[in-house]
Amino acid sequence: MKKQYSCNVVWMKDLTKRSPGRPRSIKSHQAMLQATLDLLSEVGFDGISMDAIAARAKVGKTTIYRRYTNKEELVADAIENIKEEIIIPDTGSLRGDLEAFIQNALQITINPLWRQIIAMIISNRSSHPEFARIYWTKYLEPRREAFAIVIERAKARDEIAENLDPFLVFDAMSGIMLYPLIVPPSSDSWETYVRRSLQVFIGLKLNNNNV
Repeated sequence: MKKQYSCNVVWMKDLTKRSPGRPRSIKSHQAMLQATLDLLSEVGFDGISMDAIAARAKVGKTTIYRRYTNKEELVADAIENIKEEIIIPDTGSLRGDLEAFIQNALQITINPLWRQIIAMIISNRSSHPEFARIYWTKYLEPRREAFAIVIERAKARDEIAENLDPFLVFDAMSGIMLYPLIVPPSSDSWETYVRRSLQVFIGLKLNNNNV
């Protein structure tokens, strides 16, 4: 005896009719994330409220609470969804590559959103460690990996010592770049301060064959 199989045939036009809400759901979610980032840039983390996000995104508050329990979850998700291209400079020299890193970092520091993100991470480090984790995975870690490539190229050109730790250099550079955001220099701009500091750092570390 032959087995009989049954199946439900669903035509494409029926699928289209059945799921009109999904594009709207995606659009609403993207509007929430963008509204959150916009408000974070404008008023900072403490100034954000779910009411303000709902109004900016033009969605109901119940729509937001279907996805997020509180604003911390929403802010974390919004930051995690930021798309950024990581550019690995290749100017032919370590100094040129470092200059490219400075220029890239400068664009970040003058961006109100990233300034607010950094301020939020510092002020909420103990109460909301997930912000620091996201900043690490989304921003710092990819740039550490890119910087390691730059350092390996410099080693191949005999510009620096073979045993120089690229991650240690990157962490030191990050500290140099972050400090003037917290305590602005009295006379220098951020760019001038960072360049002067790195010149000292490069002279003491990167060009020292005894490192």
